[in-house]
Amino acid sequence: MDFFDYNNNKEAAKGKLLVSEPFLPDPNFGRTVVLLCDHNEDGSFGFVTNKQANLNLDQLIKEVDVVDIPVFIGGPVEQNTLHYIHSLKEITGGIEIAENIYWGGDFEETVEMVNNKQITNDQIKFFAGYSGWGEGQLATELKENSWIVCDLAKLDWVFARENIEIWKEVLKSLGGRFDIYSNYPEDPRLN
Repeated sequence: MDFFDYNNNKEAAKGKLLVSEPFLPDPNFGRTVVLLCDHNEDGSFGFVTNKQANLNLDQLIKEVDVVDIPVFIGGPVEQNTLHYIHSLKEITGGIEIAENIYWGGDFEETVEMVNNKQITNDQIKFFAGYSGWGEGQLATELKENSWIVCDLAKLDWVFARENIEIWKEVLKSLGGRFDIYSNYPEDPRLN
């Protein structure tokens, strides 16, 4: 295997994680972990799981009574839209992304569950916007070694609140050269 084969021969697919390589030049995706919610010949979409916005859900949705639910920046596409993933199969209409991870569902039901504290922060994550790739775009980025594909292994990687630490933790879990990448400085000139 070529030393620079960042993807470790793994294919992108629904339910997998995309981990940005250490020096990805796109500022929207520097040191990010993206949960792929769909991936097919027409395109791909998912959510950046480790970029917290400076606001909480109650600041966006007046019906929400709970004040400590953070919103994350899901990606650069349509940041005026709100999306969510969760680990509750009880939410009507949720689409299963991976084992015990669902996207969306009945929003009014979800808000009621949030207000009644039937959902905890480690079971749900809200996003402003999403990450999207057109036909063939993600495949091109994978060939350019912009992303490392990782099998989804831990729920706490997806629902974690620590921004940069989750990027490092996922890389370390892959071992070998990926463990080394996790320690690359953000600015190599400071090394």
